[in-house]
Amino acid sequence: MSLFRVLYRGENHFDFIEGSRKVLMASATIVLISIVALLGRGLNLGIEFEGGVVWEVPSGEATEDDIRNTLTDFGLDGRIQKVTGGTDVFRVRAESATIAQQNDLTAALAETVGVTVNDISRSEVGPSWGDEITNKARTALIWFFILLALYITFRLEWKMAAAALVAVGHDILISVGVYAVFRFEVTPATVIAFLTIMGYSLYDTIVVFDRVKETAGAAEKARTRYTDVVNVSLNQVVMRSINTSITSGLPVLSMLIIGRFVLGAVALQEFAVALLVGILAGTYSSIFVASPILVALKLREPEWARRRELARKSGEVGSVAEAATTLAASSYSRTAPPRPRKKGKKR
Repeated sequence: MSLFRVLYRGENHFDFIEGSRKVLMASATIVLISIVALLGRGLNLGIEFEGGVVWEVPSGEATEDDIRNTLTDFGLDGRIQKVTGGTDVFRVRAESATIAQQNDLTAALAETVGVTVNDISRSEVGPSWGDEITNKARTALIWFFILLALYITFRLEWKMAAAALVAVGHDILISVGVYAVFRFEVTPATVIAFLTIMGYSLYDTIVVFDRVKETAGAAEKARTRYTDVVNVSLNQVVMRSINTSITSGLPVLSMLIIGRFVLGAVALQEFAVALLVGILAGTYSSIFVASPILVALKLREPEWARRRELARKSGEVGSVAEAATTLAASSYSRTAPPRPRKKGKKR
């Protein structure tokens, strides 16, 4: 029977916690690559963050080398990006210059591509605006983590809050690392996407943890290990997480393809890349990052540690399927209504 058929029928009994030990090695490698890329290469910050002047130049018959040679003649070493769409244009970015220098360069670019000065759009942005966005994003991130920790602690428990925070941080770090490795430009739209990523990551993790809490209630009578509790819960919600990721990822993927190859809208592309990476990372981290961390924290509690030790000594460590059967029976016995008593004859 195929894997997808097993998942859709709800017949899966995977040992996610045991498998996560190997998967976490790959995750740690990706995180390490992201950190090295951030420290070594840094982010390709857009003009909104660094400041400067941007020209939108119709491509005409000119090449990127022609545009670069024109910049070199003015002693500038700018960034050139060809944007395809309804009309192909070169996006030329350089450091700030005087109005006279900007006018001279605009005329030179118009001559290079064979258009008039009026066909070229020009905009200048100061770095102070980017600093303001960065500060507000940093403040929003801090408050998000604080409110997230308080909510999950109140709704569930602090150990789940700690695991969820690590998973969200993992997703953001990987997403930012992708931008550092592939040198995608970071714009205000990208910052918004990074903040949106946290919502996707949090949603998947809360779904998993809420089911874990319900299953743990049945485990009180069944004397089940916490590892089995989490494994059974993950098997029950994994298909829901996959479906959520597919339904969320397909529109984002469509936006990425249309923005890149049809409309030539760079802003859509930058926003969609961050969202797509975040959705995939959020689904992955809720299963293979947050859940193993929660198990490690809960096994420090005396009761769960005692159950694990008893199972190990008695050799009663069964499969996930056996644990699911035991927990289902225990849950039914806790929720089933009491049987009515038969009325006896009066003497």
